[in-house]
Amino acid sequence: MGLTDAARTPRQDIVIAGAGYVGLSVAVAIKDAAPELSVIVVDAAPDGAWRRDMRASAIAAAASRMLDRLGVWSAIRSQAQPINEMIVTDSKTSEPVRPVFLTFGGSVEGRGGSEPFAHMVANTVLNGALRERAEALGIAIRSGTAVTAIDEVPGAMRVTLAGGEALEARLLVACDGVTSAIRGMAGIRTVHKDYGQMGIVATVAHERPHEGRAEEHFLPGGPFAILPLMGNRSSLVWTEPKREADRLMAADEMLFELELEQRFGHKLGQLTLEGGRRAFPLGLTIARDFVKPRLALAGDAAHGIHPIAGQGLNLGFKDAAALAETVVEAARLGQDIGALDVLQTYQRWRRFDTVQMGVTTDLLNRLFSNDNALLRGVRSFGLSVVDRLPPVKDMFIAQAAGTVRGPQPRLLAGEAI
Repeated sequence: MGLTDAARTPRQDIVIAGAGYVGLSVAVAIKDAAPELSVIVVDAAPDGAWRRDMRASAIAAAASRMLDRLGVWSAIRSQAQPINEMIVTDSKTSEPVRPVFLTFGGSVEGRGGSEPFAHMVANTVLNGALRERAEALGIAIRSGTAVTAIDEVPGAMRVTLAGGEALEARLLVACDGVTSAIRGMAGIRTVHKDYGQMGIVATVAHERPHEGRAEEHFLPGGPFAILPLMGNRSSLVWTEPKREADRLMAADEMLFELELEQRFGHKLGQLTLEGGRRAFPLGLTIARDFVKPRLALAGDAAHGIHPIAGQGLNLGFKDAAALAETVVEAARLGQDIGALDVLQTYQRWRRFDTVQMGVTTDLLNRLFSNDNALLRGVRSFGLSVVDRLPPVKDMFIAQAAGTVRGPQPRLLAGEAI
């Protein structure tokens, strides 16, 4: 590349690949705290594809504090369903009665008193609010624009886009999913474990109100989670071995709803499937490195975990908060925001928590996704013991809410960077 080419290549401070909740959160958090930094988001998905995402996500209390600080939560709050209670059962699919072994109250102590430990929010609502805030901050989002090559050049990362256009950035942030193409281009290896399971995601309407109660039923095929949405509706995350999941996905709607009813039960009346169903493979994927010179991985590009604990999205928000704080503080100190020593601060901050959560979800899946009589007895006893120990239950809720004590990014405490 000659000097003439270099002079013509537009240079940004930060290019973010991926316009999901992590990529947009990183962009908004950095631009909100450091308006002088230029930020652009490129996304391989076609324009408007995010509007067709029928899924919903559990947003922990710490993440909602971050979104509030970033000026996003006000656009979400009225469409967010608080989780007021959570129950855990362990049984066989065919059993008509599922004894409750563990119950959790749905609140934690917040800045203004108690607050729900999590809210359920439609992905379209979350993504739309982040996009609106990004636009208000002057962040350009270019859809249908995949990154096809990356190349480190003096002082920058050269990013080649589909169609041949190139950008240069002091820092490239990869938020392009668990099969991250950019991670592969950078030669970053992963630790991967295939669970041989599929996660089936669907939304159902029901006759009676859920009262904000979330349920996790541990069944032989895997966890079956019922998560409350606004109105008489619930989001399902249904884990099954791949062969069984393939059978369910191939079944007609009537048969699928019969199988669903057997697991869901009749407590909320008649069920109606809304918006179809989707299935995706489940596994554990953790990048061996979260950073390289001029490059940082965040969200699913850095880690993909089992949904058994409902923490995948919130790990991504933690990444966004930690990376934004690292970059903004480096910029304020006049440091090179893409230098490896700067980015390693972010990696040290996030690696232990990520590995710990990956190991925890892996152990939980192995312990609960089976029909071993001995293990069923041990885990049921363990759940019932935990249910009788309020301090332990409070610890679990604090973990789920992201409000555990100790060093954490300021945004997760609702504080400005």
